Amino acid sequence: MASFVDEQDEVVRFISDAPPTHYKLKIQLFSILVENAVEKYESAEFEAGGYRWKLVLYPNGNKSKNVKDHISLYLTLTDTSSLPLGWEVYAVLRLFLLDQCKDKYLTVQDAIGKESHFHELNLECGFDHFVPLKAFNDASNGYLVEDKCVFGTEVFVTKERGRVQAECLSMTKDTSSVKYVWKIENFSKFSEMDYYSEAFSVRGHKWKIQVFPKGIDSMWSYLSFYLDLVDHTPDSKAYTDCTLRIVDQLQAKHIAFKADHCFTPANFYCGWPKFVTRSYLNDPGNGCLVKDVCVVEAEVNVWGCQSSTADMVK
Repeated sequence: MASFVDEQDEVVRFISDAPPTHYKLKIQLFSILVENAVEKYESAEFEAGGYRWKLVLYPNGNKSKNVKDHISLYLTLTDTSSLPLGWEVYAVLRLFLLDQCKDKYLTVQDAIGKESHFHELNLECGFDHFVPLKAFNDASNGYLVEDKCVFGTEVFVTKERGRVQAECLSMTKDTSSVKYVWKIENFSKFSEMDYYSEAFSVRGHKWKIQVFPKGIDSMWSYLSFYLDLVDHTPDSKAYTDCTLRIVDQLQAKHIAFKADHCFTPANFYCGWPKFVTRSYLNDPGNGCLVKDVCVVEAEVNVWGCQSSTADMVK
């Protein structure tokens, strides 16, 4: 088994009798990919080392990396949604191309001691200059025979890192808010201490309006009004600005209060215990109660979400 190292790319290339152990990709009528200017081809998913992968082939080179006159070949880690925050996978990666004349494989891997490093911002590892197109198309090399070729891969996971202490703060440039309107009928007949609206969604979180018609705690002469985050997790945070409003159904002189608030599991609500006096609310001239209907609104803008993990290194 002869081998040589391309020092510029820190890549080892050698000829091997052993076929790839994890996946083979056979392409018939390879010229169709070239003629139709197919930029890249992705294989089906396969499993190796407890992870899901795909082979990704650029028949005319990876143009995004300014590759010319070569085939580019990579391995991509897929289905990462179930992996813990901060995950990393280190692996020894080998990519193969069959010499169909000699039944041997051109095998390409990183230089000895170098590992492919997959993580959230780098799902793809491989070789920009996997094989020159001139060599690939040369019939004497056996790579392309009767317009057929066979690629392959094997990937050996050497180290996994995940479940590290980490957090992710997800911001948004979209400053538009979501308004939820709750029309409360038969308001004067409410006898319970507090009432909740139906849940509504803002940026992937579920919220509810909470109203205390006769006030909270000892503030019986007021209506208390809150916004609750109802799907919080132990480590989640949601940074918001929110406006709570009682609609004046007669003159549009609404009662509204606005606040910036960070919702957490320990502080999952925002509101005002003395939102409006019950005497003002019940005055028919103020438009808060019309035909025993009270209309309340929550206007919510979530501009940042944070999640975290606090597990041990795997």
